[in-house]
Amino acid sequence: MRKSAFKYRRSFPVLNLLLPIWLLVWFPSWLWVILIPANFLIDYLVLRWSLKDMEDCSEFCKKNVWKVCAIGFISDFMGTMVLIIAMVILGEFEDDVLVEIGSALGFNPFGNPIAFAITVVAIIVAGICIFFLDRWILNNSALDREHAQKAAIRLAIITAPYLFLLPTTILYTAAG
Repeated sequence: MRKSAFKYRRSFPVLNLLLPIWLLVWFPSWLWVILIPANFLIDYLVLRWSLKDMEDCSEFCKKNVWKVCAIGFISDFMGTMVLIIAMVILGEFEDDVLVEIGSALGFNPFGNPIAFAITVVAIIVAGICIFFLDRWILNNSALDREHAQKAAIRLAIITAPYLFLLPTTILYTAAG
């Protein structure tokens, strides 16, 4: 019977706890110095590209990109919640197969097809949240419906949290 580190998560001392990369993003750290400006810049570039044929595009983007960026973080958090809930549910079972799926969710979604599928669902959930919330924000910012729709679709597709797919094992192997 194969034992998984994920199964014994309750017995790990906090100092030895290994966290998935996508969960580390939510803890205040130096990482925010990179993540927040990078997300802001990407959101700005995608919004500007989406609205390039609009008059006063630059001014509109400067005024509204912070809202789009905040929506991106909220949406990414929704996708993170999908992964956390799945990991918690799978971790409650004593079945080795389910424990292995939960472990793969946290450390390498490519290591298990079901974990990969759950991770893709989490990315899609975040993308759908980005689309609907950005469209709502942009419509309420006096942007016409067509431009809001186009920008929201591009933001959802380009800025979805693909980081969820990054195997955490890469980080811990490089550090160790």
